[in-house]
Amino acid sequence: MSGWAAKRFWKDAKAVATDEGFTVELDGRLIKTPAKTLLQVPTQTLAEAIAKEWDAQGEQVDPATMPITRMANSALDKVAHQFTEVADMLAAYGDCDLLCYRAAEPESLVVRQADRWDPLLDWASDALGARLLPVSGIIHQPQDSNALNRLAGRVHLLSDFELTGFHDLVAISGSLVLAFAVTAERISADEAWEISRLDEVWQAEQWGVDEEASELAEKKRIEIVNAAWFFHASRRET
Repeated sequence: MSGWAAKRFWKDAKAVATDEGFTVELDGRLIKTPAKTLLQVPTQTLAEAIAKEWDAQGEQVDPATMPITRMANSALDKVAHQFTEVADMLAAYGDCDLLCYRAAEPESLVVRQADRWDPLLDWASDALGARLLPVSGIIHQPQDSNALNRLAGRVHLLSDFELTGFHDLVAISGSLVLAFAVTAERISADEAWEISRLDEVWQAEQWGVDEEASELAEKKRIEIVNAAWFFHASRRET
């Protein structure tokens, strides 16, 4: 990224409009991505969030504290050049969606999965026109091709920036349905994360909480919340 350095060299970061969207200036200097592309985003909301991340840096720059900048870079340097491949990869989750693979036992887990996951599969059938069926066990069982094609079509309609946020929602949760439910505001990102961890939570209730696993889970929760925010902030204001 042009201007990216271990130490802060700028005093002021601000969002500015361009002919095709918005970007961020550091003391009047335009930010570029690692691939030397102008960091141009579709909405003022995104640009202001990126400017805030840069403005919040101390004497030492910490890229780990700049998730919105990172996702914008990914949208421009990666997704924009591999859109079809990324969309196809995410759409493939529909054929092995987390919400479809159910435990055969114990009964308490079976019931909990049905209570939390069935309503979302019903929602996907009604809202997305795609009925995915739950199966018992971990052996792959193909879903209906028409349902998968409808889901894939919706993934391919996303913009480069929307697909970037959508990618993290799917990859972190393991569920295409959960990602669509978040982007449609059927559930929140926090709810999606909680639902995706149903099995892990049940295990913790039986055997106790692993502190290291809990710390990792919290990091992933923050990532999925950021991804949801990025997706919604990427939609052009009307």
